[in-house]
Amino acid sequence: MTNAAQNFEILDGYAADVLAVSAHGTLTRQDYETVLIPKFEEMVRQEGKVKLLCVFGDDFSGYSTGAAWDDTKFGFLHMREMAGVAVVTDNVWLRLGVKTFAPLISCPVALFHMNELEDAQKWISEWEHEPENGPGVSVEHKLPTLEDKA
Repeated sequence: MTNAAQNFEILDGYAADVLAVSAHGTLTRQDYETVLIPKFEEMVRQEGKVKLLCVFGDDFSGYSTGAAWDDTKFGFLHMREMAGVAVVTDNVWLRLGVKTFAPLISCPVALFHMNELEDAQKWISEWEHEPENGPGVSVEHKLPTLEDKA
């Protein structure tokens, strides 16, 4: 593990398209703006889409107001650049938040307990994102529009 800065720690040992982070203490706006967002944007420039592995262990205590806003903004601004998200935590309120907002995220989201960290690592490493032109739906068998029936 390297690049420990503020309360986000960038974890080494993952594929080039996986951004693995561990959160510690109380995340601040500075943590997002100096660590997570620049690293994510750098990886997007290099890889196109990025898979996220986020680990929130026992020493994670929450978000400042600025960090909560940056987290929301980050999610909405970069949603199409995310190929998959794996969240690892036993924190009850964080697990509830992930379950609540996962349906709004355009990529697959998986939630794991801390004792399932290896499963999360395997899931995020093996997940293949959809092709650039969409989810692979065949247009050969689409339903005819009303104009096609006229």
